[in-house]
Amino acid sequence: MSKIISYNVNGIRSAIDKGFAEWLIQESPDIIHIQEVKALQEQVNLNTIISAGYTPYWFAAQKKGYSGVASFTKTPPQSVRYGIGSDFFDAEGRFLQLDYTNYTLINSYFPSGSSGDIRQEKKEEYLELVFDYCAELLKTQKNIIISGDFNICHTPIDINHPERHAGYSGFLPHEREWMDRMMRLGFIDSFRMFNMQAHQYSWWSYRAGARAKNLGWRIDYHLVSSHAASFVTHASILPHIVHSDHCPVVIELAHI
Repeated sequence: MSKIISYNVNGIRSAIDKGFAEWLIQESPDIIHIQEVKALQEQVNLNTIISAGYTPYWFAAQKKGYSGVASFTKTPPQSVRYGIGSDFFDAEGRFLQLDYTNYTLINSYFPSGSSGDIRQEKKEEYLELVFDYCAELLKTQKNIIISGDFNICHTPIDINHPERHAGYSGFLPHEREWMDRMMRLGFIDSFRMFNMQAHQYSWWSYRAGARAKNLGWRIDYHLVSSHAASFVTHASILPHIVHSDHCPVVIELAHI
């Protein structure tokens, strides 16, 4: 069985200071994808993580202290793709692909549109880029897992008080429709294979005690291709793990 975790750490150095490495070793996933590393690899002390058997693959943003993704894996992939092929988004370090013999793993940090119209437009541009990329990838690879912070709540049960957030980036009708399109393309929300309850969140604002009140958003996912879904044995969210304003999301699979 393989355990894969996705976790927006909101700054890997800050998360390590809060015990991230020790937690990772105890949790012992086969692979962890992290988003918002906000650092170059050489700026981070990874000795504890590497000593535990993980190989790091890192794709930082060009802008210091911003964005970036990394994946730590106990089984090195056959090949690694850094970036989705867009100069703009690759400069922001948003896409990392690990290819294995029978499956492809994608680690992505989707843009937020909450800062204004310009960033919302870039977010929507990225959504279409990912959709087209995945549609093409499905032609040659039937086992795909897309993990990361999507910055979208798909359905009303994925957000607190949905009636209050109808016009907010992350819960806009056309963003949610993009998720529907991904499902029609052949992807499945792995968490909802096992849990259809409301109030299951992966991100909480730092403001107004939102986490203590569980006023959150579920914006972190493992989307699995329909063929890979048959190998999924469990999926969960770990809201009690606190190194970030997000929490880890977990998927477990029988070997593909």
